[in-house]
Amino acid sequence: MRGAPTILHLDMDAFYASAEQAAKPSLRGKPVIVGGLGPRGVVATASYEARVFGVHSAMAMAQARRLCPNAAFLIPRFALYRKVSDAVMALLHTLSPLVEPLSLDEAFVDLEAGGTEPTVEAARAVAERLRADIRAVTGLTGSVGLAGSKMLAKIGSERAKPDGLVVIEPGTERDLLGPMPVRTLPGVGPATAEALRRAGIHTVAETREAGEAELVRLLGRAHGASLFLMAEGRDERPVVAERDAKSISVEDTFDVDLTDRTRVQLEIARLADRCVRRLREAGRSGRTVVIKVRRYDFSTLTRSETLRGPTDDPAVVREAAARLIDGVDTTAGVRLLGVGVSGLADYTQEDLFAQAAQAAQAARTAQAAQAAQEALGDAGRPAGTERPEPVGEGAGEPSEGVEKPRRWLPGSDVRHAEYGAGWVQGSGVGRVTVRFEEPWSPPGRVRTFPVDDPALQPADPLPLLRPDADAEAESEEPDGPDPVAEAVGGSAPGEPDPEADREAVADLAPEETADPAPGGGTGQVPDGGTGPDPEETEGRDGQAPEPGGRSERGPGPGRGRGQPVTSKP
Repeated sequence: MRGAPTILHLDMDAFYASAEQAAKPSLRGKPVIVGGLGPRGVVATASYEARVFGVHSAMAMAQARRLCPNAAFLIPRFALYRKVSDAVMALLHTLSPLVEPLSLDEAFVDLEAGGTEPTVEAARAVAERLRADIRAVTGLTGSVGLAGSKMLAKIGSERAKPDGLVVIEPGTERDLLGPMPVRTLPGVGPATAEALRRAGIHTVAETREAGEAELVRLLGRAHGASLFLMAEGRDERPVVAERDAKSISVEDTFDVDLTDRTRVQLEIARLADRCVRRLREAGRSGRTVVIKVRRYDFSTLTRSETLRGPTDDPAVVREAAARLIDGVDTTAGVRLLGVGVSGLADYTQEDLFAQAAQAAQAARTAQAAQAAQEALGDAGRPAGTERPEPVGEGAGEPSEGVEKPRRWLPGSDVRHAEYGAGWVQGSGVGRVTVRFEEPWSPPGRVRTFPVDDPALQPADPLPLLRPDADAEAESEEPDGPDPVAEAVGGSAPGEPDPEADREAVADLAPEETADPAPGGGTGQVPDGGTGPDPEETEGRDGQAPEPGGRSERGPGPGRGRGQPVTSKP
């Protein structure tokens, strides 16, 4: 423990949701929920406006829709979040060389290592300047805790939310921690909390009063002794600038349980390729391949295989994962699959035996294909048969030269040849609704297009602040009223507006069905795997109920919740 509050903990406020509100003027001040949009999706982040309704991170998305049906439900845009995170981390590194990132929006900083005077006043001044710099550079807010230890600094930032600063001065730790629930302490999860509850221990003060010997008896020597020190307010963990990853993994949760064996094998191959891409991006290799399988009944198992040496060869990892999944019975249904690599290293040791086997298999496959082609010809292929789909990277995607189907997910960035930049508000029944606005513009207008409109294309995220510093502070007002800002009982943001294109919807054939729900298919979060499953998130006892609730259908005649009220000029 230090004698001055020179350990800083920064936590950005509702990071994903706040970034979406900053990027979309029409959503500012409104509830925004970011996460997987499929039936089994979960909430990654909820804005403070949505938290009023009881929505929180790791909640099943179906439950969030029931609690806050008028919120904007958006997919995560990790490309934008990483850019903002890089800017924030750059500011932290100007304060000290010892910065310990915990996630995209959270980090510890050792101010003393950066030359900050070990006094309350000096630390507070640095923290206030940091908060101002973050707002100026990103347009977002962050909460800061200052204390003499990492544990107390994190508690301080939690108490400072949103957009605040809390300094825990040395000597006040015990009084501050005493009335807090025992779950406040690091390392106390559901199992530990339940063991303490059975012993009549509910608060940090009661944990301290129980004594070290009793905690060791209940939890074991290492865990019990560590918990007693933290209940006393003592935490000697240093800020570590470089935290070496122990493993790299990816996983996906599926909207519908997989029962087809071939589909399971294809998904494992695809996950193995994604895992290797992340492995290579980190400049690492690994020697132990691990698969994770969660069955229909939430039972979870893992299987692993250790290779002869570290590798970053996708074919080797894919082959090992295929061998592991072959030993698992998946006929009853699989809701989640994952592939990981552990035993990381900075070098690779090529598996010559695996390479020889792959080369021989490729040669045999090529010879068989050539023989079949010569025997039947392309036109003579038996009726009802198809070309084999590729396994691994690109599996399931259209062949080169074949146009991919359009899937417009709520919140994704687009650009129209005539109307410029915008974002997808919703899609369904062959239509996509787009709101055209920029982060520095007033709330924009909504327009509806066919899903295959060639003038509408995906786009990269815009910066949250206007790139041109000399630009005017305000843009011109839109030609018409903002149907969301002034709506009374209108459609929820993040869903198509039934009145936005009444004539186009009315012209649809009655038998035409809605497009798949946004985020449907596998419930995947783009470029980041799936969000945490509700049943495996720390802090929730037992298994989460299977998400249900209403389906995400597109708009149809008679499904609107009222027409926008025209605002006064």
